[in-house]
Amino acid sequence: MATVSPGGAAVVPIRLHNHKSTPSSPFFGKKLNARPSSRAIFSTHRTLSVLASGGEFFDAVHNFFLGVGVGLPCTVMECGDIIYRSTLPKSNGLTLTAPGAALALAAVSYLWATPGVAPGFFDMFFLAFVERLFRPSFRKDDFVLGKKLGEGAFGVVYRVSLAKKPSSKREGDLVLKKATEYGAVEIWMNERVRRACANSCADFVYGFLERSSKKGDEYWLIWRFEGETTLYDLMQSKEFPYNVEAMILNEVQDLPKGLERENRIIQTIMRQILFALDGLHSTGIVHRDIKPQNIIFSEGSQSFKIIDLGAAADLRVGINYIPNEFLLDPRYAAPEQYIMSTQTPSAPSPPVATILSPVLWQMNLPDRFDVYSAGLIFLQMAFPGLHTDNSLIQFNRQLKRCDYDLVAWRKSVEPRAGPELRRGFELLDLDGGIGWELLTSMVRYKARQRISAKAALAHPYFDREGLLVLSFMQNLRLQLFRATQQDYGEAANWIIQRMAKSGTEKEGGFTEAQLQELREKVEPRNKASAQRNILASALRLQRKIVRTLNESMDELSRRSKSVWWSRWIPREE
Repeated sequence: MATVSPGGAAVVPIRLHNHKSTPSSPFFGKKLNARPSSRAIFSTHRTLSVLASGGEFFDAVHNFFLGVGVGLPCTVMECGDIIYRSTLPKSNGLTLTAPGAALALAAVSYLWATPGVAPGFFDMFFLAFVERLFRPSFRKDDFVLGKKLGEGAFGVVYRVSLAKKPSSKREGDLVLKKATEYGAVEIWMNERVRRACANSCADFVYGFLERSSKKGDEYWLIWRFEGETTLYDLMQSKEFPYNVEAMILNEVQDLPKGLERENRIIQTIMRQILFALDGLHSTGIVHRDIKPQNIIFSEGSQSFKIIDLGAAADLRVGINYIPNEFLLDPRYAAPEQYIMSTQTPSAPSPPVATILSPVLWQMNLPDRFDVYSAGLIFLQMAFPGLHTDNSLIQFNRQLKRCDYDLVAWRKSVEPRAGPELRRGFELLDLDGGIGWELLTSMVRYKARQRISAKAALAHPYFDREGLLVLSFMQNLRLQLFRATQQDYGEAANWIIQRMAKSGTEKEGGFTEAQLQELREKVEPRNKASAQRNILASALRLQRKIVRTLNESMDELSRRSKSVWWSRWIPREE
């Protein structure tokens, strides 16, 4: 009990101690009891008196906090920071999950897939703008025309020099092309190549439009002079490929003249051509006119580069792409004639075309068109008899009769081949036939079955040691390829003999019923059902509707593109 003295309020202090030696709760601390102490502490009148006995007050407080589910502060309860942490607000940061990571990886892969959505937007809206601010500008009066280098259906090419700086510049250090048609396209392509893959094509300087009342509109395109010798010029020499050896290797190989030495020279030329093609294709540009005349030797870089981008198509933004139109050389064109299906609609606006470009690229693989042309150049370099235009035209006719199957063509011409053809087969058969394998993977009828330029660069044919450095999987793939190219004439004769025994008592012969079943599986039925005829008519109608819509869209697109291209080309009145 607590007592109160007459002179003031006496406060009986409360002594706290454990009622039992039970372990403390991690949430509510120790159980407390109150007992009066023999000592009395007197305070002033401002002090509130607290009377307690038997620990009833503390039991009430304990039960109160237990009832509402809230513990005492951790500094009193000695419970650590468990309750404190549980009451913190949730973090607003991103949580990485497996589906989210997979989705992010797929999005990044799509943005950087060929021909590149993200690099396309960066090039179109930033690099192109910055380049136009800092690039040099020229006028037609700045040039002095020199030697005429060539003339084609769409322009004339001159070797020129700058008129203002004759002392500091060597005469004829630039190349000028006056283009009357497709000049705007060629300016766009060369500027794109200069920003993205400058080593693939000739060094482009500037391009502008000149308006004249007498001559009409002319596009002036200027490159730095790198040389005037094309691969076609070099191939016409009887010394090919030895006349190229010192140009690309800076030395003469320590090998006697023969197949091994020629093969190494041709390997180097093909590697450079495929490297240039891979640079174009990686940025979404398809050349569509790859041939020896459009491959020039750069004296500065000592390598072959691609020129004449007037027929190229930029499939990243859809410039110069119309499904039912093409500009190509029939001697080097692929069998499909078009880089994409004619049912493909014309390109929409550049931003939309850029976003959809990876899908369209993977559906059609347009870069394989250039790979086929490069394969024909490879074939020409290996076979001296195919260097001339007439011999190449004759080869194309033979290949077409063989359904564009190089293996079938070889079987048809090799038995009666002359020395030049035999020498070409021997060159391609070096190192176990790796060169022949690469050639057949490039020259195929279906575009999807052809190898890409990037994959061709990784082909074992370009290893100097040949089969000695092939991996196990590469050797296995090569052996499988050889096995599929074997002559199965004996097996076919065996099957024919077995079928000839049908109806006989000889063991193993086929019966007439079995032969009829085989005929029904192999031979197509001449008479189609009514349902099939209706389906065919519906498909023909669908194709006609799609073709009509595409023609209308092409016309609208052609009009808009002609205006859009002329917006950013510098003009000189």
